[in-house]
Amino acid sequence: MLARRLALAIAVLAGLIGSQGPEFAQQYRQRLGGALGELNRVVAEFDGEIQRQNLSRAEALKRLKDNSDPLARERGEDMGEAIDRAQRLSKQIEALNSAGPLMRLYVVATNFDPEIARSTLDNYEPAEPLSVGALTAGGLAALWGWAATRLVAWPFSRRSLRAGRAPSPGAKVA
Repeated sequence: MLARRLALAIAVLAGLIGSQGPEFAQQYRQRLGGALGELNRVVAEFDGEIQRQNLSRAEALKRLKDNSDPLARERGEDMGEAIDRAQRLSKQIEALNSAGPLMRLYVVATNFDPEIARSTLDNYEPAEPLSVGALTAGGLAALWGWAATRLVAWPFSRRSLRAGRAPSPGAKVA
């Protein structure tokens, strides 16, 4: 009886937590868009600078990285990282925009940017799960929580059933 109640309580808790997944993905996507917009602005400024010098992006980065001035070398490394990150985030936002509500959870879970995820989590505001995706995610999480609890409790409930059927030490067997 205790295992059933525990399984139900964990299922409800898992459902509540799981229903927040689509909202987290939405808030993550918004922050991702903001970060990508800022990175694209920085990269566009750099591209404008190198065009005025009649250089390609690769030539400009090599020139900065090979420079004897430590400030110029760091600028080259930072720009290379910014360009790479902008490309990664662009691919991720495309994947998020083309995915359905539940697939967005998968995209975020498998290919998230740690800095954006941390910022999203730090500023996360729970939402009421009114969308079909949130209700589906909540239902699946509740089912998973209930099943996991029942699975963990199963060996203990089997022992208690066997113990309940075994004759007591002082009982007469007819």
